[in-house]
Parts: sequence; structure tokens; C-alpha cells
Amino acid sequence: MRYLLAIFCHLILICTGGQPAAAQEYFSQPPSRLITSFPFRQYSGGVVMLRAKLDNYPDSLNFILDTGSGGISLDSTTVQELKIPTVASDRTIRGIAGLKTVRFANNHTLYFPGLQVDSLNFHINDYDILTSVYGERIDGIIGYSFLSRYIVKVDYDTTRLFIYTKGYMKYPKGGHLIKPTLATIPVVTNRLKEERDVTSRFFFDTGAGLCLLFTEDFVNDSSLFSKKKRVLNTQAEGLGGKTTMKLTTLKEFRIGPYRFRKIPTFIFEDEFNVTSYPYLGGLIGNDLLRRFNVILNYERRDIYLMPNKHFREPFDYAYTGLGFYYIDGQVTVTDIMKGSPAEAAGFMEGDIIIAIENNMSRNIQVYRNMLQQPGVRLKFLVVRKKDGDLEELFMRVGNILKKK
Repeated sequence: MRYLLAIFCHLILICTGGQPAAAQEYFSQPPSRLITSFPFRQYSGGVVMLRAKLDNYPDSLNFILDTGSGGISLDSTTVQELKIPTVASDRTIRGIAGLKTVRFANNHTLYFPGLQVDSLNFHINDYDILTSVYGERIDGIIGYSFLSRYIVKVDYDTTRLFIYTKGYMKYPKGGHLIKPTLATIPVVTNRLKEERDVTSRFFFDTGAGLCLLFTEDFVNDSSLFSKKKRVLNTQAEGLGGKTTMKLTTLKEFRIGPYRFRKIPTFIFEDEFNVTSYPYLGGLIGNDLLRRFNVILNYERRDIYLMPNKHFREPFDYAYTGLGFYYIDGQVTVTDIMKGSPAEAAGFMEGDIIIAIENNMSRNIQVYRNMLQQPGVRLKFLVVRKKDGDLEELFMRVGNILKKK
């Protein structure tokens, strides 16, 4: 019965010689049909990037597909360069690192291969931090305003997005249906285990390039981790900029019938009340969700998960304590955590990374992937900010699974 959409059943009793007769009427939507499909790219952490054209502007723009976005947005620099008119609003958006009132660019159109999406109202935000993280311009984020209009399948096996009309859809065999709470962002209930079994609600967030993110309040109130649990200092990026976090691992996390063990887990202080704790304990990010091909059917409040070829891939247990971003065409070191492998290697804020292991591509995605190898000793060629000298540094990548 889970595949029946908008069905109303009526039982009518009619006197016919004392025998009851039953008649049933079913009113349902027509079958969903495939509109188009097109490729996507993935950034570190499994984040999905789509290319689309806006209105009559000739060049394609880069958008992140984000179930954690309650609308759709454009980068403020992109808006300025394209001279897109905006209007003030009293609408406020919040993220893990900030809270701000936004302007809007109303009634615009996005063009994907084989698909035209009209009447979109974009809120405007500054995505410079995302551009510096991924090493190429991020022009916007695509969330609820797009996802609510279609049935969307994200296929990580083929790295293609499939767009269907709303309607009756029979999901493939071999997966599992979850029924999120949905206003504009899906919220799912999950079981997790460390010192004890805990059940809580989490954002289903494909725009987050990590596995799990918990709030400090949730961790403390649930007594999830023991006081002896190894926790490392790190940072992450979000709306408003960078924020400090802690990094550890969780013994077990369940999504429906699927279990994951020893999952890298970030913990943050929810200063801006993104999770409305205790309503939510945090979020599930795309480094975990990319292990499923996902069908998002917002009209039915369905998320259908199918384990894919990435399901059993190992998690990223690497730890460096090294923060670097693509700034003005250079891969620049911005943060070094105390007591980290980066500090032990002698990195300094402002160092420009010229090469890692003789790779001089300055491709920040390639560099981040190279650092996801616990135990590996890597050679860095850097230019010092203070005097412009060229130096070699050696760093052994740490492992968050190992004890100090």
C-alpha cells in the first residue's frame, strides 16, 4: 500500500435481497514520468554540484543540491556581476555559523538539460567561504523550492540526477522507505549507540560534506559519550563562515534497517539554534547519505534509500588539524589546530601550498583527497608568508581511531 498516492476508498452498502454489496472507487494521480536526466559532479564529502543556466545569461552556473536548504539561493558576488535586481525583505536565514536577514531576486528561471524551472524566488547570500573550500565559484544552492516541484532521484552509481513529474511511482526493490517530517527540510528519526542506545531526530542534509553532526547539548544531555572518549579539535564551514568543532567517532548509527559503525562525528555548539534543540539532535550529512541512491518524493513525504556501490566504502578517519582554502588563486593555510599533525609539521598561518607529493595542480579537491590517508607521510612544498622563502614540510596524517 505504500505506493498508492492520494487514494480515497468508499464502501457503499446497497440493499439487494438482504445481501450487502460493496463498491470501491479509487482516485489516484497518473503515473510519474521521467522528464530528463543529467550528470552531476561531487565535491569532497559527497556534496553534489549541478550546472544550470539562469534566465538569458549565457554561462552555466554552479549550484549545490541541498536538502538542508529551505528555499533556493544565489551568491551575492554572482548577483552583483550579473547585475540582477534584488529587493529587501524581513526574511531571516540561519546556519551553523551565522544568522542574517536576506534580500531576494524574484521570478527567475533556471535551465537544466531538458528542464526549464520557472518562477523561482532566490534569496541572496554570501558563498565566498564555499568557493574557497571547493576551489571554484559556487553560484548558489538549490533546495526546497526546486525539490518540492518534482520527484528527484540522486544516483551516485552513475552520478546522474533523474527528474520525474509528480505522480504515482513504484519504487525499485531492494531499498527502504523512510517517512520524514517535512516542512521545508526533511527531518528523520534515527537510532544510535555509544555508551547507551539513543533515539533522536536529525536533518537529512545532502549539502553537508560530512557524516554526522551533533549539537553539544544533545551529546551532553543524552550522555552519549563517556568522558574518556577521544575528541579532537577541528573546524568546519557553514553559513556565516568558519566555526570550531570537535571530532570523534560514533559506535553505531542506524538509518532504517541499515547500520553503520565507527562513524566520524562532529560536535558543535549550536549558538544560533539551527536545530531548535531538543527538537533535533543534529544532522546527517552526505558523506553518509551518498552510500545510497536516493529518491526524494516531497509530495508524498517519501525518501527511498537504495544501497549503492559506495555502501561499504570505508569512512574518512584522517585528521590533520590543517585548514586551507583557495584564496586569490592560491591554496592558502588559514588555521592550524594546537596539538595537531599540522602544528607538529611546522605549518604557519599564511603559508601557500605549492605542491603536495610533487602534485603542483593547485586543485584543492585533489589536495583534500590526498590528505584522507591516515598514517601516510606527505611532503609539502610551501611559500612562507613572512619572507617568501620556499620550504619543504613533512606531515604524517593522523587517525581519529587511534588513541593518543
